Amino acid sequence: MSDEVQAPGPVLEVEGVAVCYGRTRVLDDITLAVPRGSVFALLGRNGSGKTSLLRCLLGHRPPAAGRVRLLGEDPWTRRTALMERVGVVPEEPNAPPEMTARQLSAFCARLHRRWDDEVVFERLRRFEVPASRPVGRLSKGQKGAVMLSLALGHSPELLLLDDPTLGLDVVARNAVFREIIGDLADRGTTVFVTTHDLRAIEGLADHVAILHGGRVALTGGMEAVKTEWDRPLEEIFTAVAGGGAAATTTEVQR
Repeated sequence: MSDEVQAPGPVLEVEGVAVCYGRTRVLDDITLAVPRGSVFALLGRNGSGKTSLLRCLLGHRPPAAGRVRLLGEDPWTRRTALMERVGVVPEEPNAPPEMTARQLSAFCARLHRRWDDEVVFERLRRFEVPASRPVGRLSKGQKGAVMLSLALGHSPELLLLDDPTLGLDVVARNAVFREIIGDLADRGTTVFVTTHDLRAIEGLADHVAILHGGRVALTGGMEAVKTEWDRPLEEIFTAVAGGGAAATTTEVQR
């Protein structure tokens, strides 16, 4: 974990955030709070704005309106300092194709005060990904496994995952969700994940939010949401994000 003093309150806060591309507003009045040590699942159909929200959380762009706080700080103005405490796995792996995982780990070690090569290589072994093969010669799933392993090399307080199981086979998906996300949550690391794998995340996430129509259509504790709806997450998602009458803003308290 980081040497930084952990501030009380939510690890991640989004208040009234809007995201625009030109005249098109893709997100409007988004409000979320992610408790420390939780696994928070952000769900939505393709094009619902999940990645756009993540870009604001990571300080890649400022919101058009509203306020974002990551570990109590503004990611737009404090991005460099925050990345020492945050791990990120993008939806599309973006490592130089000629570099190996071993070389990437050595490069990242120069950027972080706290870096553990063995942590990286142990997870690569778990995924059965060769550390000495150029990334460009790996499958998409293997590339994602490399990105995840590197994201955890500095023991981040907060891990942001953008659809981390996309392209992974069943065994690798289970490793991500059960062995890694579950293990991190048990150790107090906060995990914020977007995913289409509803069945896998249902048993792991403490909290869930569903985006629909550019807004938060539903948010709350996972068990409270399932109890309120009296159906599994996949059916709740279909009802909320499928365009039916149920897609109105709903907040369920734990």
